[in-house]
Amino acid sequence: MSLLERVTSFESLVPERRRSPSESPSARDRKLSFSPLPESWDPPVVTEGQQPIGAFEVPYAKRVWQVVVAVIYCLFAAGIVFGYAAIKPVLIREEVYRNLCTPDEIKRGVRTCYEQEIHLNLMFTIAAVGTNVAALPIGHILDTYGPRVCGIIGSFLLSIGSLLFAFAWQLPFDGYIPGYLFLALGGPFVFISSFQLSNAFPKHSGLILALLTGAFDSSSALFLIYRIIYQWSNGTFWPKKFFLLYLVVPVFILVVQIFLMPQASYKTIGELVKTVEEADDIYDDQIDESTALLRDERRQHRQSIVSEITDLIGSKSGVTHLKKEEKKNAISGIWGAMHGKTVREQITSPWFILITLFTVIQMTRINFFVATIRKQYEVLLGSYDAAVEINTFFDIALPLGGLLAIPFIGVVLDHTSTFFVLSALVTIATTIGVLGCLPYTWAAYSNVCLFVVYRPFYYTTVSDFSAKVFGFRTFGTVYGFIICLAGLFNFTQSGLDAATHKIFNGNPVPVNIILLSAALVVGTALCAFVGYRAYQMRRENLVHEAEWTRETIMPGAQSPERL
Repeated sequence: MSLLERVTSFESLVPERRRSPSESPSARDRKLSFSPLPESWDPPVVTEGQQPIGAFEVPYAKRVWQVVVAVIYCLFAAGIVFGYAAIKPVLIREEVYRNLCTPDEIKRGVRTCYEQEIHLNLMFTIAAVGTNVAALPIGHILDTYGPRVCGIIGSFLLSIGSLLFAFAWQLPFDGYIPGYLFLALGGPFVFISSFQLSNAFPKHSGLILALLTGAFDSSSALFLIYRIIYQWSNGTFWPKKFFLLYLVVPVFILVVQIFLMPQASYKTIGELVKTVEEADDIYDDQIDESTALLRDERRQHRQSIVSEITDLIGSKSGVTHLKKEEKKNAISGIWGAMHGKTVREQITSPWFILITLFTVIQMTRINFFVATIRKQYEVLLGSYDAAVEINTFFDIALPLGGLLAIPFIGVVLDHTSTFFVLSALVTIATTIGVLGCLPYTWAAYSNVCLFVVYRPFYYTTVSDFSAKVFGFRTFGTVYGFIICLAGLFNFTQSGLDAATHKIFNGNPVPVNIILLSAALVVGTALCAFVGYRAYQMRRENLVHEAEWTRETIMPGAQSPERL
């Protein structure tokens, strides 16, 4: 769900590398599309109800409330399913899927039997896959129908998920897996549709995106809070009561979507700049066509609009924003590598293949660890109580790690090259893999600390890489395809679970080594390719600049006295 974390204000004002002069100058103000379906270069004609609105058209106080409310409901809905490690012990104590255990396993008093463990983890696996694959339809719905429709759909999905989970024990079918899936699907609908609120205050778009992302990361703590209450109540506040109470959240989302949140997305910086330019053009064209009074009224109205837009974006032309983006793009070293290419050319390039393979492996590792952390450390440390302590520490550290890491991640991505970022990512991933194989308590705590920081760093880097390499024109399609493939591959978690229990007798080390090795090989290949291409691009840019550099004659060089 990081799509959001690095793409500020849904756009780039920076021209693509080596753009042909014949291209449309209006490319600057095209916003980033979340639709994974390729579109033509020219934006489609939209209906009046879907037209983006300028932030200056909405009262300041209302925009503030929109941002505050969005952060609140994202905190309670955006990514709650990723708190699975916290709610899993509750489900085990409630004997969910206990009926799948064999009589022998029940007689031996095992905490969780094989089939029970597989089904519980499958519930999370399907939810994680659904969250990632959902980016495809969500992007199209958001582009076509606007953020309000997305938010309303999300509220209904969350309601269905809550009801299924609340009454799953009474239903004639398995309600836990579809219930958890609907909770997972509802989150991205309300979360992704909130990104456009960063354009409500363009000068503070980074802060707003950070707040929304922090709310997403913190939402996984909801199930931790519930588990604490569940244990404090000695099980009387059981899942049915909790999920019926949770219905307050989707009802709240539905109400604010109807009465408070914007029906259409806010205009991006580029679109606001275009509004200023059009206002100036209209004034020049019509200055001689009206009476003096009408001309004066129109002039005052246009000046008012220009003044309000300037207050929003900091300058009439967005030059400040442009310079900042140009500086960041230059530092990355690979910006524009595949800009202007067709989607087919992009997804068949080594850039796409390597980042997709890396994303597939890393997402599988992350979700496998989240689903099996207690079971892994119960074996590694040889103590159930020690595993519970590690699990509890992880439940607390997961949301906190995201909150603490977000500001530093932004600084790293904006001020270091992409090669450096990817190298750091591979190094941290390898360290996590090694620590995950060591049977020591210090290694377990170190592993968790690195993991909770690495997770948001990894997701953010993938979206940042996609935007810089493939460009904003095809971002929705390419990034959505990467995340979709990675999500679908997460179904292999069931196979990894089965291998751990059946082949390796519950020992997680062999599977961890396999995942570590695969990530190291692919990660090294990705870093080597990016480093080489960055070097080539630097040389190409120097040659290009040299070719277009004009010859400068020294003062007096053509003076007759010097001949």
